[in-house]
Amino acid sequence: MLQPVSVGHKHLSDYTSIVGRPLVDEIRERAEALQGKRILHLSATAFGGGVSEILYTIVPLMADVGLDVEWQVIYGREEFFNATKVMHNALQGNQQDLTTEQWDIWRHYNEINARELPDGWDAIIVHDPQPAAIASLVPTKSRHWIWRCHIDLSTPNPATLEVLLPYLDHYPAAVFHLPDYVPPSIDGRARIVPPAIDPLAPKNMAFSPDDAVYICGQFGIDVERPVLCQVSRFDPWKDPLGVIDAYRIVKAKMPEVQLALVGSMATDDPEGWDYYNATVAHADGDPDIHILNNFNNVGAIEVNAFQSHADILIQKSTREGFGLTVSEAIWKARPFIGGDVGGIPLQITDGESGFLVRSSEECGQRALEILADPGLGKRLGRAGKESVRRRFLSPRLLRDWLAMFGEIGV
Repeated sequence: MLQPVSVGHKHLSDYTSIVGRPLVDEIRERAEALQGKRILHLSATAFGGGVSEILYTIVPLMADVGLDVEWQVIYGREEFFNATKVMHNALQGNQQDLTTEQWDIWRHYNEINARELPDGWDAIIVHDPQPAAIASLVPTKSRHWIWRCHIDLSTPNPATLEVLLPYLDHYPAAVFHLPDYVPPSIDGRARIVPPAIDPLAPKNMAFSPDDAVYICGQFGIDVERPVLCQVSRFDPWKDPLGVIDAYRIVKAKMPEVQLALVGSMATDDPEGWDYYNATVAHADGDPDIHILNNFNNVGAIEVNAFQSHADILIQKSTREGFGLTVSEAIWKARPFIGGDVGGIPLQITDGESGFLVRSSEECGQRALEILADPGLGKRLGRAGKESVRRRFLSPRLLRDWLAMFGEIGV
């Protein structure tokens, strides 16, 4: 039932010129004691969203330094993903809890996947709440269990968290993006490890301005006029409707401005199409609002082109576990505006490497400031790129995983 994911090959040595020799040497030293250890990453989907993007890089890098590592995706039907979407939203603060039937569906699919899970692992890393019950069902299938939380648990729906927490008690270690996300009952088992982006992935690799202009033009963008761009799922927490409102504030003073909302539709997000349609409705036929997704042939290269060409990159989230799209955006050395929530302030120093905002009105005003002062945009972009290079690239994340494996005795 569980589906192995093919991730190809990556080589740590290819990153040396970007992150520096000292970090690469430290990683290889930490990996020496872990040669041949069997590691499994378990997640809900291999497509769409930050979790899969991280795993497509970190799994082959773990293999490159000598671990016997696999990534498998759990089995689930629409009823399961409908339930886990409610759970995801509730854990990020939504007042709607799962029904009794939805909790039963969640447990049922965890039981199915637990039965199918192969055994003999030195460590299993379970990503997010969808498969979180598995450790309680088959604890002997791995010597060590780690729960990796990618969402903002700072103000969860208490009823939802109350049901989930007993299942998390079966994990001796749990990993979070920020200390604020750690439930009190997990505090002693928690480790704080921010995620990271792959600078050599198609979405983040160096891109020529001419290629970016060509690709953006293929999607109807007027490359001679300014462009605001947000790259994210179509999700209420990403607030694409609020981005459109901010764009309209800019548009009122700069009629030539355009907006690109670029996202991917994930297989574990059945609500995504509803919110995509709500976004289209909110755009109200404005020909300068371009709403694109992977079903319009927008893939990693196209996202790179939009981010590399845009005059301003936005991530106006109202909740955000971390927000890999923030690091991806500022890695392109473009000026950035983001919501002052979750993991975004961890990546942005307000006024130095970007701007943090609390409303559409503030987002629109900051965008006008940047568009009126190209020098400001360049300073923000340069500072942001250097911050990502030092703190949020994949080799640093690999080092942190190896350090954790060493600490817990994998």
